[in-house]
Amino acid sequence: MSKEPNHFYEFGPFRLDPEKLLLLRDNRPVPLPPKAFDTLFVLVRNSESVVLKDDLMKSVWPDTFVEESNLAQNIFVLRKALGETAGQNRYIATVPGRGYRFAEKVRVVPEPEEIVVQGRSITHLVINEESSPSKLWRWTGVAAVAVAALLGGTWYWRSHHAAKLTDKDTVVLADFANTTGDPVFDGTLRQGLSAQLEQSPFLNLLSDQRIGETLSLMAEPKDTRLTHELAREVCQRTAGAAVLDASIAQLGTRYLLTLRALDCSSGEPLASTEAEASDKNRVLDALGKIAAETRGKLGESLASVQKYDVPPQDVTTPSLEALKSYSLAMKERTGDFTRCIPLFQRAIDEDPNFAMAYAQLGVIYVNLGQTVRGAENIRKAFELRDRVSEREKLYIASHYDHMVAGDLEAARKDYELWTQLYPRDPGAPAGLGVVYFNLGDFDRVLTMTQDAVNLSGKSKLSPNLVWCYIFVNRLNDGKAMALEAQTHNQDDPLFHLNLYIIDFLQRDFAGMKREAAGLVSNPTWGHAVLEYEADTAAYGGQFAKAREFTHRAVDAAQKADNKQAAAVDEAEAAIREALVGNMALVKQHARSALTLSNGKDVEAISAIASSLAGDSTQAMQLANDLGKRFPQDTIVQSNYLPTIRAACELRHGDGGKAIPTLAASEPYELGITALDGGTSLYPVYLRGESYLAAKLGPAAAAEFQKILDHPGVVQNELIGALAHLGQGRAYALSGDTNKAHPAYQEFFTLWKDADPDVPVLKQAKAEYAKLQ
Repeated sequence: MSKEPNHFYEFGPFRLDPEKLLLLRDNRPVPLPPKAFDTLFVLVRNSESVVLKDDLMKSVWPDTFVEESNLAQNIFVLRKALGETAGQNRYIATVPGRGYRFAEKVRVVPEPEEIVVQGRSITHLVINEESSPSKLWRWTGVAAVAVAALLGGTWYWRSHHAAKLTDKDTVVLADFANTTGDPVFDGTLRQGLSAQLEQSPFLNLLSDQRIGETLSLMAEPKDTRLTHELAREVCQRTAGAAVLDASIAQLGTRYLLTLRALDCSSGEPLASTEAEASDKNRVLDALGKIAAETRGKLGESLASVQKYDVPPQDVTTPSLEALKSYSLAMKERTGDFTRCIPLFQRAIDEDPNFAMAYAQLGVIYVNLGQTVRGAENIRKAFELRDRVSEREKLYIASHYDHMVAGDLEAARKDYELWTQLYPRDPGAPAGLGVVYFNLGDFDRVLTMTQDAVNLSGKSKLSPNLVWCYIFVNRLNDGKAMALEAQTHNQDDPLFHLNLYIIDFLQRDFAGMKREAAGLVSNPTWGHAVLEYEADTAAYGGQFAKAREFTHRAVDAAQKADNKQAAAVDEAEAAIREALVGNMALVKQHARSALTLSNGKDVEAISAIASSLAGDSTQAMQLANDLGKRFPQDTIVQSNYLPTIRAACELRHGDGGKAIPTLAASEPYELGITALDGGTSLYPVYLRGESYLAAKLGPAAAAEFQKILDHPGVVQNELIGALAHLGQGRAYALSGDTNKAHPAYQEFFTLWKDADPDVPVLKQAKAEYAKLQ
């Protein structure tokens, strides 16, 4: 009773095994991401034909729409794995405009057949030549030995093959049972083991956030110690497959670490392993050993375990004290960011080479708007990246390219590779969403954020999702989610910032007042809502009020030890004053901003304001500094610098020259330049002003319309109100008074309570009077 044999595919020194999803080179496994393997299999199986790109993508991603860049990334990974040099194309040839062809000759080799002995199959070789008695004796002997080994190893087979998980299964990691009496192991070893297991592209650990939310539903505090009983119930409630129970015991000077995997429904054992450490300093080595062995026993391939198995001292730290501080910080990271900062810093003090502590701390600072501090820490992590696991390397490299170098294309590729290697990791789509946020592709921002939320397994009520709904003008959806979070006791200050902007866009002034009052005393976000209030006041032409809010915002940010946010607030005040003609105040605010920080966004916004105010010397000094410091930064090179130069040219009356200067910004003009309060659509606004200066009315009107078409992106920035005035001027220039009148009137309605002495308002009234 033999089954139909499978086939291997051989080419050059390689053998491809479709059943085991394995590529071998000279009988040694070649690690490949799953989708890259699928791509290679399709090409090899069709080696005599050209495989069209569309057909290849449908074969590899049958139920998912993906960009062609995903396929290109797979081809790149394959060529590297196959050892092709640039332009060689020995194995994979590109057929321009069509697809790809596998260029090497492929041999199809049948797998050895099987015979069945007492319900079990054993492998034997099929001899095609006529067998001599001596050869027959040798093969008979081999079969007899195989039968004996098989019958004697039935228990071994059952215990090693009946307990495999799949890459779709979720695993819950319980806290270590620590009987040593040494508190340094409490929480620490679980964090270290988690980091070891998370190297695996195969295993899917339930996130700490999801565990905390599930514990809350069980009426347990989120930070409750996860005993075996609690872990098993969490596993059952989240439809998990297995619980990992670990323990550490002391035997004299030695330590014994044990790790068991149990089915969370039945409680039956799936795998078990243990390792000894000769002393306390070797405990992390033993931790790495039990992690690697368990991964293999649960079903991960040997090739994968070998490739993604960096020692614990590199994945985390050789210092148990530093690891304990890091584990405490990671617990706090899901709550108030400010509480985890000193813990990450303590971990770094205890181990100055702790790469992931620098990386996590840097990202926290960026999220809080302290981008200079953030960049310093991420840069340090990047310098130490060679000592970490593949997953952590992707985390560090992607955040470095994105938040330090600012190279959005490099960051996009980092995140996409991260997604390929670890398709269940929510960090990759979350980061990719921020890249699209900077690029201005807000539909993709929403899609990536939804993917990240779904992969995290946590509540679907996310303030990041609400922001995405605002960007794509789905205000009712965003508001419903933010309010639902409050009814489910999942409130977050960011929901209230969301609601403030939604209320602004829906002209719910009472709602804005309510949200601001609830946030103004918050030590982390109080300065942000005060700056929102400043923007709102300026949007309505109330600049005296805006200046007071800015003063309070700057003071609150400095009290929170956030000089970067204070500097951004001053720079944004400078650009507001410049846009409406209050030139005397521009220099004052710009000087205050630059005294507080020389951060990228602070310098850029101050330079745009200085350009508009006619201080081209200051503006170009800042522009030159930005260009030298950030040569790879997409936003600096393709948004900020063209905008600064165009503003200088416009201020000097050369609108015709400013138009081509702004051409470089077109692919990026809709993007929001920074998480900590950058600018939105300023290249568009200045292009509209340049067309007005060049007497090109219809072209100017089209630019201002872009701003009005993106209210969820512009939000309460001043250019949203000034775009109506710009349209009025553009229509008047074109001689279309029927459209000019309502555009001016819309601006005057928005500015009905404006300060009467604002220069741009005086000019607008004089222009409108001439239209009558």
